[in-house]
Amino acid sequence: MQRRLESALAGARGLFSLSPWERAGVRGLSVRRLLEVRSPPHPNPLPEGEGTRGSPRQKLRPPGAWPVLLVSVAVCIACIPINALARDGKPIKICYIAKNTGNPYFDPLIEGMKKAAEENGAEFSTVAPATADATSQLPLIKEQVQRGVNVIAISPNSKDALNRVFKEAMRKGVTVITVDSDLTGNEQNRDACVLTVDPIDVGNSQVELLGSLIGYKGKIAILSATADAPNQNAWIKVMKETLAGDPKYKEMQLVDVVYGNDEPQKSRTEADALLIKYPDLRGIIAPTTVGVAACAQAVEAAKKSDQVQVTGLGTPNQMRRFIKNDTIKAFALWSPYDEGYLAGYVGYLIACKKLTPAPGAKFDAGKIGQRDFREKNVIITGPPVTFTKENIDKYNF
Repeated sequence: MQRRLESALAGARGLFSLSPWERAGVRGLSVRRLLEVRSPPHPNPLPEGEGTRGSPRQKLRPPGAWPVLLVSVAVCIACIPINALARDGKPIKICYIAKNTGNPYFDPLIEGMKKAAEENGAEFSTVAPATADATSQLPLIKEQVQRGVNVIAISPNSKDALNRVFKEAMRKGVTVITVDSDLTGNEQNRDACVLTVDPIDVGNSQVELLGSLIGYKGKIAILSATADAPNQNAWIKVMKETLAGDPKYKEMQLVDVVYGNDEPQKSRTEADALLIKYPDLRGIIAPTTVGVAACAQAVEAAKKSDQVQVTGLGTPNQMRRFIKNDTIKAFALWSPYDEGYLAGYVGYLIACKKLTPAPGAKFDAGKIGQRDFREKNVIITGPPVTFTKENIDKYNF
């Protein structure tokens, strides 16, 4: 304790030795602000040179002594990276709102965002609603605005239901970053969007992957998350256009699109129903981590893995068993960790006024390197990886 006090006093002496203009630059505090918090004059000042109990009174340096409290404040401020401070001098606060709880996809995404916050000295928290309903995130957004966060990163459950609260948040100076899905048609209600890959690439690659597994012929179905999910709808739109417009897929027939609401039990029920309703079904695309696992379970239980090929978007740890026992042959995903890291990094840069979103603008995103803003301030994380029995053990997330 004695050593810490000596260190604090040494820091104070260092501050006293600075010129007023040098002191003004210490962690953004102005001279006037520092002098405002100095000790008030004693109500009964002694004449200079006199002291109590016969002790000589030492002259103060500089005039108007700063109390130990000021020293403590200066030392505490020095402990905070200056680039992590908001304009009010407090650390940047980043909050991520996932689509819903219980979805394993968001676990590595959260870890990536947390890492980006830590690297920049920002505070990080995360919340999520119990369900992925269109309006389930509304109270959480309002709560975080009230709490005074600087950045809200969110995977929106709807492109329409959240716009009013986003507008209110941005008016109050909150940086809004959409992650993994966007406010399609309402992009003005967020600052930037971090997507995994281009939606066109997702839709095309999913159709091609399933086509290669079924010889490019037969009936297929899609099991999605919710009917309002912006990212799912964008991918499905591309899938339909690809199936209809590319002669390569003319013998593949899309017979149904169903929704499991990103809930394990409902997704499993919908997958079971597809197998019953279409006994000659050849394949299912499930572009959702919850849905692709449910489809694999349904096909495994029905012992139809030789007939029905399942693919989609899933995590390696979640799908490893189904790959190893040949229930499914291949599925795809990008790195959710990198996606979260990128979203956390860009949210921090924008909140600190170190980056202004604009199409074509480039910036450094820490460990994942340089990225740029595309049309409507969309940022792409990176290409998807196809997981098979040959490479799945190389990945652990």
